Amino acid sequence: MSARPFLALLALLPLAACGEANMDDQAKARTWDKNAFFPKQMTMRHPVTGTVPRTDPAREVPQPAAITATLVERGRDRYAIYCTPCHGQDGRGAGMIVARGLAPAGDLTSGRWRAAPASEVYGAISQGYRSMLPMASMIPSADRWAIVAYVRALQLSRDASVAALPPADRAALEAAR
Repeated sequence: MSARPFLALLALLPLAACGEANMDDQAKARTWDKNAFFPKQMTMRHPVTGTVPRTDPAREVPQPAAITATLVERGRDRYAIYCTPCHGQDGRGAGMIVARGLAPAGDLTSGRWRAAPASEVYGAISQGYRSMLPMASMIPSADRWAIVAYVRALQLSRDASVAALPPADRAALEAAR
């Protein structure tokens, strides 16, 4: 017998010893198992001091008691991220998706959404509405309320008259013309 086939056979021999790799059969500790490695033989451990908990964005928080400038500003920021692609910067439903050939999104400044209670606008963001997908898993509850506050500001700004503006804002508007 020649040495080459014998060496080739010898090289393949370790592969014959390999079994099927199965992660279910490996040694591991499950959450509620006893484990002699840890004190009190408990596998489940308390978090390390200083651990930052993960929050569930879909977890509901109550509606804010008051609309503040900070809340509206946060809503403007979140609206720009999550809502403008579909609803546009002015909330009228002509965002960039319309320019890409998709159907216009709902007009958030229309009478239907103006008359809707804040909880209904919040619900539409959370669970979706018509062709709008639910956003609860992507937008934390507090941010959804901030977006509702900003949408209310958009609705008010649609029909605002120049005469209703404070004198300083009126002067700034006139200077910008």
